[in-house]
Amino acid sequence: MRERNSIISFDLDMTLLDHQTYQITESALEAVERLRENHRIVIASGRDMDNYYSCRFRDELRPDGIIHMNGTKVTAGEERIYDHFMKPELVEALLAFAQENRLSVGATIDGTDYYTSPDTVREHDRKRWGDMNRRFGDPEALLHMPVRTLAYIGGEEGVRLMEKQFPGVKFPMFAGKVGADVVEQEASKAEGLKRLCSYWGIPMENTAAFGDSMNDLEIVKAAAVGIAMGNGVPELKAAADYVTDHIREDGVLNACRHFQWFSRFQQPTDGETQKRENQIRGN
Repeated sequence: MRERNSIISFDLDMTLLDHQTYQITESALEAVERLRENHRIVIASGRDMDNYYSCRFRDELRPDGIIHMNGTKVTAGEERIYDHFMKPELVEALLAFAQENRLSVGATIDGTDYYTSPDTVREHDRKRWGDMNRRFGDPEALLHMPVRTLAYIGGEEGVRLMEKQFPGVKFPMFAGKVGADVVEQEASKAEGLKRLCSYWGIPMENTAAFGDSMNDLEIVKAAAVGIAMGNGVPELKAAADYVTDHIREDGVLNACRHFQWFSRFQQPTDGETQKRENQIRGN
């Protein structure tokens, strides 16, 4: 196999994983398999892809590297190359504020879900996916655990409350506006991509990134080619180099065809677009 000197990164939820079926779309799987020969495949997610409800997607996609939890954990194959944890006092302040304002904030660690207002999470699951059989624990246990990021389940009004209270934390909302990641300002998927580039010796000029929601904004802007899904939020589409089709209209596969990433050799065309496409192919 030729040396793979480029990275193509994918968000998981509503980029590869369709929430309507809770399956990775067949066309996205086809795209990933066809790309694998010539490119390193990276998953960049707000999830911990090693958690019990995410590892099946990790195993199905078989990525070369993973940017977990918005860049606070980065793995290359079996090797963990970066970890970042929230300070316990910040976790305590966030949980106390959530409880005081009846917001649902927490994290899933080692197969247990530690959330304030767990009934909000149960109702969210029932509406979106049915019964997820979550195993809830006391959220105060998080004060004695290593916590990289938290998650908020709820509407935009809760995000606005927390943004005012915690200026050092960002709350990028999920595409469906039903929750948000809770991440320290310095953490991002973009920083995770830079770390993988450094680890593999790949220039950022040889990267592409797909996404659909606000936690993808930084990586889509940082990658040489940033691609927003057709079902993505307007802010991401405005920042992307290219907007592809909806997840249910083969968006990932169609973008790869558009950039001709499945072929090793292409006929050159004029312009900056061709230059950037060649960089992603490693030419």
